Amino acid sequence: MATEYGQGYGLDSGSGFPGSTERRHRLPAALRAPVEGRTWRELAHVLLSLPISILLFTYAVTMVSLGAGLLVTFLGIPVLAAALAGCRGFGAMERTRARALLGLEVDEPEPLRVRKAGALAWMGAVLKSGASWRALLYAVLQLPWAVFSFVVAVNVWVLGWALLTYPLWFWVFPMYAGQDGVQLYGDEAYRIYLDNPFEITVTALVGLLFTIATPWIVRALTMVDRLLVHGLLGPSRLVSRVVELESDRGVVVDTAAADLRRIERDLHDGAQARLVALAMDLGLTKEKLHEDPETAARMVDEAHGEVKTALQELRDLARGIHPAVLTDRGLDAALSSVASRCTVPVRVEVDLAERPAPAIEGIAYFTVSELLQNVSKHARATWAGVEVWRTENRLMLQVVDNGVGGADTAQGSGLAGLAERLDAVDGILVVDSPAGGPTRVTAELPWRGAHVR
Repeated sequence: MATEYGQGYGLDSGSGFPGSTERRHRLPAALRAPVEGRTWRELAHVLLSLPISILLFTYAVTMVSLGAGLLVTFLGIPVLAAALAGCRGFGAMERTRARALLGLEVDEPEPLRVRKAGALAWMGAVLKSGASWRALLYAVLQLPWAVFSFVVAVNVWVLGWALLTYPLWFWVFPMYAGQDGVQLYGDEAYRIYLDNPFEITVTALVGLLFTIATPWIVRALTMVDRLLVHGLLGPSRLVSRVVELESDRGVVVDTAAADLRRIERDLHDGAQARLVALAMDLGLTKEKLHEDPETAARMVDEAHGEVKTALQELRDLARGIHPAVLTDRGLDAALSSVASRCTVPVRVEVDLAERPAPAIEGIAYFTVSELLQNVSKHARATWAGVEVWRTENRLMLQVVDNGVGGADTAQGSGLAGLAERLDAVDGILVVDSPAGGPTRVTAELPWRGAHVR
């Protein structure tokens, strides 16, 4: 593995992201929120939602009603198809608006699957597409929510700023309205106006509270918009899962190809080269057997050493493909064997009542093996620990060391490749490695019993 612990990770101290510089603000987030750009963008999204949702709702209801009414004739189908296609177009516009104003990245839904050329095939694809009907549902549901969010956002925003700035404009009432200030209460006999310094100050403080709370209220309102856009205008869960599985399949194929190339390279550069040299030496020994027996005997001894070295390389290569101890005795014995070859003392604890499926068992073995290789090469640790246990339908692995830390999966290194391999089988790799250590790497794999083949 190419990942090194402690250096080369590009981690900035005090930063949550590699290579980034943490921004420090003197004002707390609550006081910054009313004037931040994000707040104004979210408010703009809420304000724009009302006219856009009216347009969407009017278009969707009109076109669908027209198409449904014309279904008794052939014209109903193309009208319905046009209605759904228009909703898909509006959906693309809404995704762009959410990306620009809310910072929400939503992938495009699954494209139309038009199997044949022609208008009828296109109309059939539009009517069969789940994304088209989800876009129609969005156009219908967006209007009532847009009305509600618009009313709430505008009222709290105007109320907050109006009260906060009341000390600046309360003079308008005695000058132009003929009263001492904003009327808080009044009946035929008694009226209360906000006109003295104390009442004006309290009004401004109440306005400050509303002003501080308004951005968070607007943010809560836009969370519903995010859910609507993500859930109705993005790809369906099934399509997302298919894309994920296709990506995972590509990772598995690439990993298998890389393993085959590694095995071929190890055979070509290692055992095969030794065996070729051994055959040449034995040929020379055969020629010298009668002319120079002493030299021939020495060459036989050297050839014997080469044979033992080649056999050891073949054993190591076979162990790298799939160790026999893993098949015969399971994870406990196999991981203990790996730990014995580590350069630091390793404590191994395997708490499994039964063995997992061979494929999962193999992935778990090679995951721990690669992590312990990292410990040996880069961690500069004095001890390490390996724990394996089962939690419900998940197999959990954890490798801990007291090295220098600084490990990170975000650098395109060995840990990143290991995370991709685990992700290909619905696994997870979590690295907790602060600078200075210790490092704790937790891997999670799906559990399948040993009877599953």
